[in-house]
Amino acid sequence: MAKKRRPQTQAAAKPQAGDAPIPVVGAREPCPCGSGRRYKACHGREASHAVVELVRRPFEGLPGEADWVALRELVPAATVELKLKGGLPEGVPSVTLATVLPMAWPALRRDNGSVLLGLQNDTPTGDLSRDLADTLQRALAAEPGTPVTAGRTGAEGPRLQDLLDAEGPFEPVVHTGFEFWVENAENATGEVAASLERANAAAIPTVRLPGLDAAYWCETPEKNHLRWVMTHPEEKLLDALARLHAAGGTSLGEGTRLVGSFRAHGLTVPVWDLPSGMSAADVEKPAAAFAERLAGALADETPLTADERRARAGLTSRQVTLN
Repeated sequence: MAKKRRPQTQAAAKPQAGDAPIPVVGAREPCPCGSGRRYKACHGREASHAVVELVRRPFEGLPGEADWVALRELVPAATVELKLKGGLPEGVPSVTLATVLPMAWPALRRDNGSVLLGLQNDTPTGDLSRDLADTLQRALAAEPGTPVTAGRTGAEGPRLQDLLDAEGPFEPVVHTGFEFWVENAENATGEVAASLERANAAAIPTVRLPGLDAAYWCETPEKNHLRWVMTHPEEKLLDALARLHAAGGTSLGEGTRLVGSFRAHGLTVPVWDLPSGMSAADVEKPAAAFAERLAGALADETPLTADERRARAGLTSRQVTLN
């Protein structure tokens, strides 16, 4: 016996006109076209099929590539002032990259015209640089005092490398909380103050080690960690770490241990466990000494010994890909 067909809902019977642009919404929300289906099963499917081919190193060529990766994947609260090619547009006093913005906004144009660009957001294509560039352009054109919502990115649009000054510095400022979200945060009240309090309570204390590229200490309840984003080619870096590990040269002091690495946006991020009493200041000198040992190991081109090959296999088995 044939199954009865369910009657079409009114929304499904009157889909939006085919030529009208369909806004981007959450994957589980009803599709704005009026089909009655979830966005991910309707026009969201078309968007996913139009994804730009994955760019393995989206921040390659930008000043501070390793810090871009760290702020995208590892650091809770940080900001960086960005320099644009040709200078800032009229009415835009500053452009600031932020790890995350309230309500997970992709960007925000403040009342004074300045722009905050959020880094830790889902993006619609496989080219994070192009997606962020599109968001930045829309933020620069937005009305002051308005957030910038998610949008589709054209495959031919500019990338961050096209918009940012390649000679400009990239100097992250790590914050203990998210007061940078709002101007005069100390005077915040009501829901704004409550939101800040919740966000600050969830942030893991993090410090960028001075004098070292993209090395970040963080504190967790059970132990502390050092997470160090490195731009060396992955295979060469793993060989060098294996040489040092086999020789006992990866230690940063008593109670420390190289436990593995992350792979993020084409870069490798070695991770050390540290004793809970070891502060960021305590690890600075040992980390600088390790950097010198690593430089020597990177220059060594002799074949790995049996012990070094075993050490490398162990490091590889503990590698986790973040994206």
